[in-house]
Amino acid sequence: MPHNQTLTDRFNRFLERHLPSGLYQRALIILIAPVVLLQTIMAGIILDRHWDNVTKALGRSLSMEIGMLVDSYQKSDKSPAAVADIEQTARQRLRLDMDVVRGVDLPPPIEPPFYALFERKMQKYLTRDTGRPFWVNSSAPNNQVEVQVEVEKGTIFRILTESDRAQASGTGTLLALMLASSGVLLGIAMIFLRKQIYPILDLAGAAKNFGLGRDTSKFHPRGASEIREAGTAFLDMRRRIARHVEQRTAMLAGVSHDLRTILTRFKLELAVLGDNPKVHPLKEDVDEMQHMLEDYMAFVKGDGGEQVTDVNVAEAVRATVENVERDRPDSDAQVTLRDIPPISLHLKANAFKRLLANLISNAVRYGHRVEISGEVKDHRLWLYVDDNGPGIPPEQREEVFRPFVRLDNARNLDETGTGLGLAIALDIANAHGGEIMLEDGPLGGLRAVVKLPV
Repeated sequence: MPHNQTLTDRFNRFLERHLPSGLYQRALIILIAPVVLLQTIMAGIILDRHWDNVTKALGRSLSMEIGMLVDSYQKSDKSPAAVADIEQTARQRLRLDMDVVRGVDLPPPIEPPFYALFERKMQKYLTRDTGRPFWVNSSAPNNQVEVQVEVEKGTIFRILTESDRAQASGTGTLLALMLASSGVLLGIAMIFLRKQIYPILDLAGAAKNFGLGRDTSKFHPRGASEIREAGTAFLDMRRRIARHVEQRTAMLAGVSHDLRTILTRFKLELAVLGDNPKVHPLKEDVDEMQHMLEDYMAFVKGDGGEQVTDVNVAEAVRATVENVERDRPDSDAQVTLRDIPPISLHLKANAFKRLLANLISNAVRYGHRVEISGEVKDHRLWLYVDDNGPGIPPEQREEVFRPFVRLDNARNLDETGTGLGLAIALDIANAHGGEIMLEDGPLGGLRAVVKLPV
């Protein structure tokens, strides 16, 4: 049993490697392969029986007619008049082009073709019907069959007839008709199959767009009943998720409003106390609480229902760098932009800028030199944020994407120290169908790689 399972697994892996990946192409193979195999077998059987039966009947008839001519010569007085009478009978009654050649021998044998059905049949029949040496050429000029029979030493009956009379013809026409009918049937099947595949592709595209936060209002279930049922289930799921997001957003908006109200009162009370040295730490704590609250709310809300628009990547990166530098006037880090592709992508603009801000702020906070570059390859946009900071050990690079995780060098923290910087960035990248990876950078520090589909 394990041996059989191993063979089955190997066969399945072989099919997965060599079969097309698309559903339409695989369905075509499932449809076409049996039809082609069946047509090939049936064509072979039909052609074989056609050739065998028709050629057998035609060859037997031709052999009997030649045998009759040979018998007539043997029974005659072999005078020129008798020979002329035999030639006339062959031409007029049997429609055979016959000549009597004297003083020659039979030509050397011709090597028959591989599938020499006619030659084999004629040798059998002529041996039986004439009892004399003979020579057969099924590929004589002008599409004729030539038969020479040595009726006596030095006397040859040379007989020519049309190939259609001696062996089966029209095979090419029969084969062409079979291929044409098969092509028509396959074409009709492909049209209907494509109509069945399109609803599945529409459903897959709607699910992908919904996962990327794009508009799916134009999707309507269609196709077979099973596909419509799956499409209806998708619409129900979309409505439930939309209702959940709407309720969560409303709840978070209320919580945010209440907490901000309390913090605003704290700020007013501290402002009443004046510019007292003892008040400064309290003001800093309130400001930090304000930033932490905004970060928590941003992490829980996600994209907040933001719609997808066309975003110029180069302009978004440039604007984000300017905002980070403006928010950090005391930073001595030098940020350099290199080769940002001037392309536009369907993105949530504010979420994308927040992703960039978190990565760039982290690099500026722990490095003195930051370089941002990008390229388009493998149908994806690759953005690189490099710094010359302390970096993160390879074994901890996946852990830093978990919310509220803080390492010793705090490379996953944003400006408020909440431990949500990279977690928010990764959520935004995933919402756009992308990903973020961390690796060793060319500047000696950390490299953050953002991959987004183009």
